[in-house]
Amino acid sequence: MSFLKEIERRRTFGVIAHPDAGKTTLTEKLLLFGGAIQEAGAVKNNKIKKGATSDFMEIERQRGISVATSVLAFNYKDKKINILDTPGHKDFAEDTFRTLTAVDSVIVVIDVAKGVEEQTEKLVEVCRMRNIPMIVFINKLDREGRDAFDLMDEVEQKLQLKVTPLSYPIGMGYDFKGIYNIWEKNINLFSDDSRKNIEDVIKVSDLASGELDKLVGQTAAGKLREELEIIEGIYPEFDREQYVKGELQPVFFGSALNNFGVRELLDCFIQIAPSPRAKESDTRLVDPKEDAFSGFVFKIHANMDPKHRDRLAFIKIVSGTFERNTPYLHVRQGKKMKFASPNAFFAEKKEIVDISYAGDIVGLHDTGNFKIGDTLTEGEIMQFKGIPSFSPEHFRYINNADPMKSKQLEKGIDQLMDEGVAQLFTLEMNGRKVIGTVGALQYEVIQYRLEHEYGAKCTYENFPAYKACWVQPDDPKNDEFKEFKRVKQKFLAFDKSGQLVFLANSEFSIQMTQSKYPSVKLRFTSEDII
Repeated sequence: MSFLKEIERRRTFGVIAHPDAGKTTLTEKLLLFGGAIQEAGAVKNNKIKKGATSDFMEIERQRGISVATSVLAFNYKDKKINILDTPGHKDFAEDTFRTLTAVDSVIVVIDVAKGVEEQTEKLVEVCRMRNIPMIVFINKLDREGRDAFDLMDEVEQKLQLKVTPLSYPIGMGYDFKGIYNIWEKNINLFSDDSRKNIEDVIKVSDLASGELDKLVGQTAAGKLREELEIIEGIYPEFDREQYVKGELQPVFFGSALNNFGVRELLDCFIQIAPSPRAKESDTRLVDPKEDAFSGFVFKIHANMDPKHRDRLAFIKIVSGTFERNTPYLHVRQGKKMKFASPNAFFAEKKEIVDISYAGDIVGLHDTGNFKIGDTLTEGEIMQFKGIPSFSPEHFRYINNADPMKSKQLEKGIDQLMDEGVAQLFTLEMNGRKVIGTVGALQYEVIQYRLEHEYGAKCTYENFPAYKACWVQPDDPKNDEFKEFKRVKQKFLAFDKSGQLVFLANSEFSIQMTQSKYPSVKLRFTSEDII
């Protein structure tokens, strides 16, 4: 198969949602259809019966939430599909925002009873800013929920999207009969045992015929005809070009837990979703079809396999092909590196790959060379843009609870911070270490992982900071900056890459500092998010 054909058949997307909307379950069912796994682990009531395939870490299994972003790949009908399953929990939003820099499209999962929730709004806003094509999947139709039209209105108003349904439910909850597939003009009937086998689809060429009444009963058939007429009247026809530009969002209905409506979603997705898209770097726009390889690190994960202390840097290939044992330039460090065993992920199996194409995600074994946002090329000096690091909102001193294990603690903190789980600040005054996170739940994850992966114990105590501000003086030698450093000495720290950070204790303190020292600029991200 030619190089261009390989790139054309790639589909790399993320699944985003508010916690508990059924995102991990949907990811599993997509893998099931792709033949990547044999049996799905039902994720119910936060008690994981058989750990879901995409939930890697022990703490996720205990809590029933996804903490890390997993990368899963499978082949389906001549397409190579890469799914990035993201954490829905707001405490891990940073990881999700970074993952969105590596996808070419997304599926947004919405709970039929709860509708649009807070975390969904934030994530969709990031997708809108980047014009990422989105498909909406309204989930849990086997339960009582809200009216389909009300939900679509809410999606349009709250998420500021322009939607068009490509499938439509027949009934809901107890009366749920099935789904009419507008895209393929057929009906998929729902039966309770459909989690064991996927029901056959019944072609319905003419909705006016009595055949529909026989299938779903007269009342349901009448209601469906009426509602489809309304849909034709008020929603725009699906236009692929508008969808790819991020201007129109198709909507599907289904129940991921019961395998229902998922095949329709997947079949339509592989036809309409974009193959790898071009990406902006600091020097130019990079096209995926270029011959020369380029890619960037969007995630680092330590201890993917606790038996081997390995650390993997996840790289999204933006252009060209990545080949095993070929030297590539690590732009930030200015040195060539080659990789003997690049990994690709097929469900829970890692495989060593000889060649990967634009759109693919590869995991590279890393001994500490990579940071999130690093760019690899065949020699061109450029940096891909838009991989953010946010100002933390929670701060705590980290203390060593076992002096015999200080080396392990240091190594553990070092590696977890490289993953972008949290940020480490070292106070200038006394060298004490402060950990800053976007959400409080991360402290538990850090404590758990330090103990279970590194054998180190830690305790926390509160540190009274409100926000971390990266300091940029106009002139590091002027008196104003020296004065700023003298007065704010107690609140100054260095981040992991040695940049000076002001840990302000209130909004008021930030405003006062900015008016008192105008030549000292304060920033709230280490790179702008857009």
